[in-house]
Amino acid sequence: MTKIIDADGHIVEPRTFWQDYLEPKFRDRLPRIAKDSDGIDRIAVGDKINTNSIYAPAAMCIPGGLAAPELARRLSWDDLRPGSYDPHARLQDMDSEGIDVSVLFPSIGIGFVAIKDPELSAAACRAYNNWMADFCRVAPDRLYSVAPVPLHDVEAAIVEMRRVVKEQGVRAVLVRSNPYNNRRLSDPAYEPFWAEAQELNCTIALHAAVTGDMPTAGFDRYHDFFQRMIISHPLEQQMACMDMICGGVLDRFPRLRVAFLEAGGGWIPYWLARLDEFHDKIGYMVPQAKLKPSEYFRRQCFCACEPDDLALKAATALGVVEYLMWASDYPHYDCQFPGAVEELREHCAALPEDSRQKIMGANAARCYGLS
Repeated sequence: MTKIIDADGHIVEPRTFWQDYLEPKFRDRLPRIAKDSDGIDRIAVGDKINTNSIYAPAAMCIPGGLAAPELARRLSWDDLRPGSYDPHARLQDMDSEGIDVSVLFPSIGIGFVAIKDPELSAAACRAYNNWMADFCRVAPDRLYSVAPVPLHDVEAAIVEMRRVVKEQGVRAVLVRSNPYNNRRLSDPAYEPFWAEAQELNCTIALHAAVTGDMPTAGFDRYHDFFQRMIISHPLEQQMACMDMICGGVLDRFPRLRVAFLEAGGGWIPYWLARLDEFHDKIGYMVPQAKLKPSEYFRRQCFCACEPDDLALKAATALGVVEYLMWASDYPHYDCQFPGAVEELREHCAALPEDSRQKIMGANAARCYGLS
């Protein structure tokens, strides 16, 4: 029987997270949930409340929440599905969907890795990872946290990665695909981090986002949430993929596993074909990449897409069966709930049985090192 593994689900940090897990001296400096003068939940830092966002932050975490602007305005963090923050409720939602294992990413916490202050970023990641250790302890064979690490400070990121892997059993760490300190992921500064991840057998999960003060594709040209979401996710992942491969990271660390998330699966065949074409013609310009880019990707990389992604129906023709995974994105506004696994089965129905097994769970098990 096929094991169903959700390669990219999310939690939503509850109101109590900041009080219960963050060290007191950092609480006034870290983004948190607070109500504005109209009683609308917003993101706040200290006494400053961001009232300029186009939607109440809670709306992003409620299916359909962004579809109706007035509804989005009224939504509160208290309207979140309990499965967003309560592990017992999450397991009930997984059971109702038929999901055996969920690999879990932050919501607000994705912005923790974008904080440039190394001490604050490290404290935020540490607090989140401690909360998730308690969350996953309820069902350690079904709930797996992907731990954010403060990569603006490479040594601090190594320390936190080593801690969560050895003390909490974490299988993957969260890295944004954007440049840290204006350094691309192929920068020599990250070499100790990749080396330690390989030694720890810890997967690097590259997750796109539009939050935080990091260089982001399209932000110089577009200022609306819609355009930024459309552009930044795939473009940042494509550039990160190129940097990891053509910059020689995957050549120097052949046992390092990398997952590309939150950008769909259709870009992979096009991007690898384009990289291969240029590698064939002017590959001398990237001497660090000794193999074809597509060979590195097939050897070490994975990509997740949501159940309605066209790449699923065409997976065999596109040649992505060996590394394509599925992701619910639960409980964010664009997820299909209930019905994610039903939709997944529908889109995979035309594939051979062994291909369905790989996409529904086996590839994710390999990606994240799950038994």
